[in-house]
Amino acid sequence: MPPPPPPPMCFPFGGGRSDRSMRSASSYSETDTLNSSSSRSSPRVPADRLTFTSSAMVSRPATVLLEKKPSTKDKSSKASPPLSRSGSGRLFKAPWQRTHSDSASTLVSPSSDKKWSIKEEGEDDDLVHTVPGLLNIDSHTRLVQLRDEMAKQKIDVYVVPSTDDHGSEYVALCDRRRQWLSGFTGSAGTAVVTAGEAHLFTDSRYWTQAERELSRDWTLHRVGESADIVNWDKWILEVPRGTKIGIDSRMLTHEYAVSLSQKMNAAGVQLAFPYRNLVDVIWKDRPVRPRDPIFLQPREFTGQEASDKLKDFRAWMDTQGSGVQGAMVASLSSVAWLLNLRGNDVPYNPVFLSYLFVSRSNTPKRSILFTGLMKINAEVRAHLDLLGIDVKEYNDVWTWLRKREWGDGKVLITSQTPYAISCMLTSLRYIVAPAWYDDARAIKNEVEIAGFERAYLRDGAAFVRWLAWMDEKMQAGYEIDEYEAGRRLNLFRKEQDNYMGLAYENISASGPNAALPHYIPSKVAARIIDRDTPYLMDSGGQWLDGTCDTTRTVHYGYPTEEQREAFTRVLQGHIAIDTAIFPEGTSGQQLDVLARRMLWRDGLNYHHGTGHGFGSFLNVHEGPQSFASTEVLRPGHVLTNEPGYYKEGDFGIRIESALVVVRVSPRKAENHVSWLGFKRFTCVPIQAKMVKRSLLSKEEVEWLKTHNALCLKRLGPMIANDKRASKWLARECQRELAPDAKGPLNIVW
Repeated sequence: MPPPPPPPMCFPFGGGRSDRSMRSASSYSETDTLNSSSSRSSPRVPADRLTFTSSAMVSRPATVLLEKKPSTKDKSSKASPPLSRSGSGRLFKAPWQRTHSDSASTLVSPSSDKKWSIKEEGEDDDLVHTVPGLLNIDSHTRLVQLRDEMAKQKIDVYVVPSTDDHGSEYVALCDRRRQWLSGFTGSAGTAVVTAGEAHLFTDSRYWTQAERELSRDWTLHRVGESADIVNWDKWILEVPRGTKIGIDSRMLTHEYAVSLSQKMNAAGVQLAFPYRNLVDVIWKDRPVRPRDPIFLQPREFTGQEASDKLKDFRAWMDTQGSGVQGAMVASLSSVAWLLNLRGNDVPYNPVFLSYLFVSRSNTPKRSILFTGLMKINAEVRAHLDLLGIDVKEYNDVWTWLRKREWGDGKVLITSQTPYAISCMLTSLRYIVAPAWYDDARAIKNEVEIAGFERAYLRDGAAFVRWLAWMDEKMQAGYEIDEYEAGRRLNLFRKEQDNYMGLAYENISASGPNAALPHYIPSKVAARIIDRDTPYLMDSGGQWLDGTCDTTRTVHYGYPTEEQREAFTRVLQGHIAIDTAIFPEGTSGQQLDVLARRMLWRDGLNYHHGTGHGFGSFLNVHEGPQSFASTEVLRPGHVLTNEPGYYKEGDFGIRIESALVVVRVSPRKAENHVSWLGFKRFTCVPIQAKMVKRSLLSKEEVEWLKTHNALCLKRLGPMIANDKRASKWLARECQRELAPDAKGPLNIVW
């Protein structure tokens, strides 16, 4: 999927959170905020089956299910199999339970009518998706309550970001404060509330969605639409001098908070941090913090013991000065990677809410993991004990910091550490240092690379089976909407071993929706996939041995010359990155122009990054390497390669594959120069009928043939039992590029 638009000052998110959902708004203190007791656990399901169940939203969530009438083309009537629970606490279908039925779906045959029906939670999680428009948010009442709290705290403006206390791209239900307040369900956006106004700032991905979901109490700022529509952190500097602006300090990174405070001071504006998040004060029935069990990620997938990672981390700490006592780690993916542990607290990301203090030495002070004690089973506790790590409750981190229980030395933090932590430490007791674990995690070892190869083959097999299914139904005249298409792809993934859920929300887009790079279909508003424009599917699975991210664009009719030319230019950029050879010391930013060169030749471009790093059964967006970064590419770095083109209001095209940086030996390379290139993980064919052959060089034509032939060779044995998919794969991978013609009558697809 495309990298998210860069927020101001890198990543202005972070912080820690406390669970206070059941406490009275009139009786709280610092102790209540930073050291509250834990609540009981509640059962959870993977993100791809998640139904919003907060009673703060609705007493019983209303969901929509599309049904189709029985068709002669589809005689299957098997019911969905039951669910079983894995040892990791995730729900999945056991292999012997898995079936594939077309019966209950949003699929619509030419002779049938589309029917809407309301379905209650729990009847069949596979077919249910909560409709954002039916959450019945009473935003007006909540704004009144928030303003009452602002008045008590003498705060003029209150800012509510989208993120959680750890800067997560996706957040747990209990951390969806901005959504609860505004009713806007998009994953990115910032709410700013004054005594008489409410403002929502979001980027182009969510303009349409925000307009639909926000009430008249809100003013939508379409950030980036024009030069004078700026993000909230610039807009807020125009408020009158003396204005007091409040925000939860756990929602800001150290770097961003320092910068923002300096700008506000210069503008005569005061930045204040209330003891307690004001939304939490008024959110009486806030969902409890997730209590899913933490589970081990074994060495067969990580390739390195956690003890060795901690040993390397401490060796690096030794280079940071003799006064360093340890390091504070707040990034959820970094904690999970360091300890070889995974969780299920945040949708799409296999992480768990936690903070980690890594002592420079386990004597006399041991390291400490702050997380929910009830999440730790005997196996995980034994694992942590062997690592010399004690476990404390999640909220105990604030008491621990306040009492300086780490000792007399200084604590290492990063620029992305929550500002609340650096405030608690005070400037005399912390050192801002690079995030060693980010750099270490980015270099994948041989075991992780082998895991990616297996994961992308399984994901590719699911993709091909889905593409064959889609092609058959579309050619038969069925109408399929964007949401249903994405759900069908996920069903094929669920039939395979090691599948743990989606890596991100499916970007399933047809027509003008595909011109929005981060478009997410909702069940109630999904568009029927048409046969006049390209259809774009950006989807990836979370597998125990790797995180996947793939995009393919296909056409189910007769593509126009404009569409073929745009597709071919995007393909040329994709090939240019894939085949790039470059000297060691080159950054991704220096290669970015290769993906855009042929688009630029026609005056075309795209306004997102060309690619990003990704995790090994972790987050789909991972750094520091990317094609927008000055980080030098090194062997073991993994990146996506995803150029695109988007014609506003008409269509969109993107082709995305995953790569790993490897050493290469050019024929005339000098001995003293090391050269690097890419090896491709992704194994999904590229549709030949979308290509305009006359625009391709001989080498580019050969690349496309070789890629599709490799897909047939590697995926053929994996889908041999699926006759439909086998036939489709052979046809598509052996299809010759159609010669350019003067008119559609001369083209044979």
